[in-house]
Amino acid sequence: MTNEQILREALACFADPARREAYFQLYSDDVVIHGYAGLEPGLDNVKAFYHHGIWAAFPDAAVRIEDLINGEDRIAVRFTLSGTHRGPFQSIPATGRNIALKGMTILRFAGGKCVERWAMADFADLMAQLTA
Repeated sequence: MTNEQILREALACFADPARREAYFQLYSDDVVIHGYAGLEPGLDNVKAFYHHGIWAAFPDAAVRIEDLINGEDRIAVRFTLSGTHRGPFQSIPATGRNIALKGMTILRFAGGKCVERWAMADFADLMAQLTA
């Protein structure tokens, strides 16, 4: 499989609660993700970030690729994460609101796994959606 196919399959799993654990096959055990404050390197930390930070608050979360640029060992993606706010997120109780978190990320692959990722997402806009 190409790196793009690996990413697209991982995102299909991300959006399917029955297959979510397979999303993590995207990452190497020692993956480093830059851009999310407090997220330490390593797959266990990435799992905790998604399980406790994203999916607990937005159980129906899905990622839609808006643009994708495929390089030799890197993929750049402009994305929208959508979902319904059903659990606490950063001390904000569930609102039941639909959200759209826009962002961009660059993934670097080695041996069919993402080993490093740089991410920027508009969390200020997300907070405004949850508190407006």
